[in-house]
Amino acid sequence: MKASTPPPATIAQSHLDALKAIAGPGGWFESDSDTLAYRQSWRYGYTGTTPLVLRPKMTAEVSEIVAYCSQHRIAIVPQGGNTGLTFAGQPRETMGEIVVSTERLNKIRNIDLANDTITVDAGVVLQTIQEAATAKNRLFPLSLGAQGSCRIGGNISTNAGGVQVLRYGNTRNLVLGLEVVLADGRVWDGLRSLRKDNTGYDLKQLFIAGEGTLGIITAAVLRLFPLPTTSETAWIAVESPAAGVALLGRMKERMGEAISAFELIRRSIVDFTIQGVPGNEDPMRDVHPWYVLMDVSSQGAPGSLHEPLTEALASAMEDGIAQDAIIAGSTQQSKKLWKMREDMAEGQRAAGGSIAHDISVPVSDIAAFVAEADAALEKAYPGIRHCCFGHVGDGNLHYNPVRPVGWTQDRYMQEYQAVNRIVHDIVIAHRGSISAEHGIGRIKLAENTHYKSAVELDVQRAIKRALDPLGIMNPGKLIEM
Repeated sequence: MKASTPPPATIAQSHLDALKAIAGPGGWFESDSDTLAYRQSWRYGYTGTTPLVLRPKMTAEVSEIVAYCSQHRIAIVPQGGNTGLTFAGQPRETMGEIVVSTERLNKIRNIDLANDTITVDAGVVLQTIQEAATAKNRLFPLSLGAQGSCRIGGNISTNAGGVQVLRYGNTRNLVLGLEVVLADGRVWDGLRSLRKDNTGYDLKQLFIAGEGTLGIITAAVLRLFPLPTTSETAWIAVESPAAGVALLGRMKERMGEAISAFELIRRSIVDFTIQGVPGNEDPMRDVHPWYVLMDVSSQGAPGSLHEPLTEALASAMEDGIAQDAIIAGSTQQSKKLWKMREDMAEGQRAAGGSIAHDISVPVSDIAAFVAEADAALEKAYPGIRHCCFGHVGDGNLHYNPVRPVGWTQDRYMQEYQAVNRIVHDIVIAHRGSISAEHGIGRIKLAENTHYKSAVELDVQRAIKRALDPLGIMNPGKLIEM
């Protein structure tokens, strides 16, 4: 089956006026200056174009907007906090797409403590959900660097990961129900707070990681967990990724489900961050090639994890798995260690820019992947600066080689596709994924098509055609039609 004809490249003024009327006063922007923040990407300086940004404040308005766009074949780019890294939330270069922002869909609808759920509008900022849960002595565990500005609808649409996936799973594991405006304007009310519902296809899974290509998420039911009453943070020196993986195994044996985060960090990104982002300093006196940043937490008595963690780390050091370790002595010191981790993206930019890869491989293949990718890139680009950090507990690495000293960023970016192919070929050889938690968007669209099987692409295209036959929902993202 051939793809449907793309929506028109321009939008008539009469249609723009009608859409503004639906959004109402305060519900739209149209000048270049007012729409810039909605058109511009956080990474690589990309800026798209749009004649109109709509900001509906309730699901009924989203439904009316989408129904109008369906009737007149107007392309829509759904957008949350615009913190994504793959150009999924920005319009393309033509003036043929409107942006529908969920930022005014920002209400917490309900907190059900007996059921451990929170129901929220799609535009609620992630940190607001975390704070609302904490106020009720609960934990919403999704945690990432952009949590002060990203919105939960975008987190769901990209199946965001973050630092606590090892214990709690990624966003997909945290969503029980969704409310979605479909591509024809109808509203699917799937706001069920059930752990078990064996009545057929699990429709919400189509929209989680769907990047707005099948509909616009307007609300969600999310899982909550008991708020930990004690926690410890450790910064641990290891000799290699293999040692980091071995340490993970040892800590699982000794600490079990108490491990909530386990980050593998290369020395180079520590240097870049200390040098490039004020306020960071080396946690250890001696320099080591790799580190692990680990959190453990539980509902035990305050301080009850300190002794078992100390004993587990001592055992790892005695057996040569770890070289050194410090345990944060205060909440302030723990926050300082995690701030360094959060600043690493800024640190690599300060070092001169990188070509970023958000990849995953089986945990058992991490060491082999890093060694093979390092060697292949060094052979192709002598002097390239290796940069790697990420959530080794779930196999997700941010493998972001930085340009060689003396190269301009323009020269390095000319090698973007070639560097991607080197890294991604090795990822696929280890039966990994070229996108672990950031999504596909536009930036990985061709790569995704290159590596997916014909069968998988056919199935995804069939789903897209079934739910968005006119091709108006975030066209040119996630799946090539």
